[in-house]
Amino acid sequence: MKNLFITTALTLFSMCILAAPVDGARLTLQTEWAHIKYELEKDQQEIMFKSLAEQSEETLSQFPESADIMIWRAIILSTYAGEKGGLGALSLVKEAKQLLEKSIEIDPTALQGSAYTSLGSLYYQVPGWPIGFGSDKKAKVFLTKALEINPDGIDSNFFNADFLIEQHKKDEAKAFLEHALEASPRPGREVADSGRRLEIKALLEQL
Repeated sequence: MKNLFITTALTLFSMCILAAPVDGARLTLQTEWAHIKYELEKDQQEIMFKSLAEQSEETLSQFPESADIMIWRAIILSTYAGEKGGLGALSLVKEAKQLLEKSIEIDPTALQGSAYTSLGSLYYQVPGWPIGFGSDKKAKVFLTKALEINPDGIDSNFFNADFLIEQHKKDEAKAFLEHALEASPRPGREVADSGRRLEIKALLEQL
């Protein structure tokens, strides 16, 4: 029994040691993403997201089986694609989609279901066939799943609202936006939370 306890303790300790570098790498990516998106001028963002995309590729090569890193590389690629625009952005969102799908296979609840939120947002923002893979039907499925995992999250509610606005369902969207504003602060994500709240308030004003 004593040997079993020691073995278990050592295993858990090793897992914590291995997790620390991954957490640090994820924190670096998410902090830099928030800085670029919410603190830099618009005309600086494309080139900075391109640089961060390159950095995320290197990070993923270091942690190739990390669902968290896959999700953050996908978010960075998607945001970069949005700044880049045009058909040239299509390859970026296709890679982001593949990464999110793979992260779900590894850990569907990683980052509180963020892969489902990001996949859903891609499906309603990317053009449909024959240009892209966009699908409102699939967007609804993934965004609903994101809410099941994280019903009170600021992002899961925000993107559901944004999708509903696209669907001309303003009353439903308003309810999600108001709930998003009630989301608890996320430790270490103060810049992202502040920026997202401004986006939510802007949408509420439009409605």
